[in-house]
Amino acid sequence: MLELNYVVEFATCGMISGTIYRPRLSATQRPGETTVMTTEKTAGLEGVVATSSAICYLDGKQGVLAYCGHDIHDLVREATFEEVCYLLWHKRLPTRAELGDLQSQLASARKLPEPMHRLIKTLPPGNSMDALRTLISALAHYDPEANDRSEAASYRKAVRLTAQVASVVATYARINAGGGPIDPNPALSHAANFLLMLKGDRPSELATRAFDVALILHADHELNASTFAARVTAATLSDIHSATVAGIGALKGSLHGGANAEVMKMLMAIGEDADDQRVDATVRGMLARREKVPGFGHRVYRTEDPRATHLRQMSQQIGERVGNIRWYKLSQRIETLMKSEKQIDANVDFYSASTYYLLGIPIELFTPIFAVSRVSGWTAHILEQYANNRLIRPRADYIGPEYPQNVVSLDNR
Repeated sequence: MLELNYVVEFATCGMISGTIYRPRLSATQRPGETTVMTTEKTAGLEGVVATSSAICYLDGKQGVLAYCGHDIHDLVREATFEEVCYLLWHKRLPTRAELGDLQSQLASARKLPEPMHRLIKTLPPGNSMDALRTLISALAHYDPEANDRSEAASYRKAVRLTAQVASVVATYARINAGGGPIDPNPALSHAANFLLMLKGDRPSELATRAFDVALILHADHELNASTFAARVTAATLSDIHSATVAGIGALKGSLHGGANAEVMKMLMAIGEDADDQRVDATVRGMLARREKVPGFGHRVYRTEDPRATHLRQMSQQIGERVGNIRWYKLSQRIETLMKSEKQIDANVDFYSASTYYLLGIPIELFTPIFAVSRVSGWTAHILEQYANNRLIRPRADYIGPEYPQNVVSLDNR
């Protein structure tokens, strides 16, 4: 287990930790700062409070998720993804006029530069997250304010990136499937535009609503791995595209992204026509072999993930609308079994799998779609880091060979 030395408090930059254990030494201090080193061991930084933030509030015991003080259930009922983007960036919900301005800014940024289409065609087939990482990095070359680090320019780039990530994912999927890019419709919402640019048809009201809810639910989640990676990169004063690419790189890892794709693969392996006995036998077999059942458990939540509440409803409603309730029923059976035998709740990934699949979204796009939503949260955290920055540079507890070691000449080794 890693033994971590980390900065506890900086009065000048607002970095705050939780309980301090066994202070070991004081580093060189600057006026107005307090620096404490601790040797408390914590694998994966679990439970370590690394910064202060006004963006996302989590209460894992109570199952609370809130953006800037607004409960996620209220936001799902009363707001759109565009309103949530504004909330994350400005720490308050927009007025009607402010929302209209943001919608116009997103609409004007959605159409990709023509060289991006050519780049997409040159990429070899493979992992869609590899493509997303490359394409978002390439977008920086076509951003007119790429080298402008001012607060106003950084905000405008956050808006453009949020619009463009959706366009990149949809356009890549169409070209990769042998189709052609589809221009966005400025009259449609962000959710509706993505489905239009992906599938070629104007989506139904229910499909648009379901995808909008999914975008709201995935928009931010405090200091998860990808957000932390983005903030660490931003803290070096690297550009916003590079920080976003850092988030995408972290999201590609199987311990952070991809669980909903694995859920759908599991459901398909069980079989759409499977009876309850087959479902139970499959899941119990996985548990007996100590295999992870995807879509269950969470590092933070000790009760139901509040995001799963709404995606469960979306999966059922879409299934009823398209006349295929079986994927929802299979998911419900697995959830009941996991709850009764392992006392583990479903997380955000479990019902998003069947929701996306019923919307006609290819499984290989499930993780990139996470980025379509989370780019709003990534950029909110990047802007917050820029506004109150200090280089993030923790310490490691050295466990290597004892110091000092003698260097033996090459001939004598």
